[in-house]
Amino acid sequence: MNVRFRAASVTDAGVIAPMNAQLIRDEGHRNAMTVQQLAERMTDWLNTEYQACLFELESKVIGYALYRVEPEYIYLRQLFVQPEMRRRGIARRALEWLRQNAWGVRARVRIDVLVGNHSGIEFWRSVGFTDYCLTMERPLD
Repeated sequence: MNVRFRAASVTDAGVIAPMNAQLIRDEGHRNAMTVQQLAERMTDWLNTEYQACLFELESKVIGYALYRVEPEYIYLRQLFVQPEMRRRGIARRALEWLRQNAWGVRARVRIDVLVGNHSGIEFWRSVGFTDYCLTMERPLD
């Protein structure tokens, strides 16, 4: 499988937004934004603090990564592969491509994973991530 990785631009926000909506559903996030709202947010992010990479197969976008470069680490906010393309090593190859071509020399990559996203936790552990921090919350009402 010849997957191509390329840097995304702000003009790709409309392509990324539906995948972001699918990611939200897949991981069980409570974010209720519409695809249009996600596209607007992605446009803002890509115009300011975030960069993205698209994964393409035969000119079709099959996934993306969204990240921010910090002084001491990379914050990988989102990593998504279309459901029908999963379990083929695409995300693993994307992480390697990003490490070699986009991230430069940094000490670490940080991610956030929802505690109920068991398949996500399993994936991240399989590519070398370990537990570092647990964020907890409590409703105020």
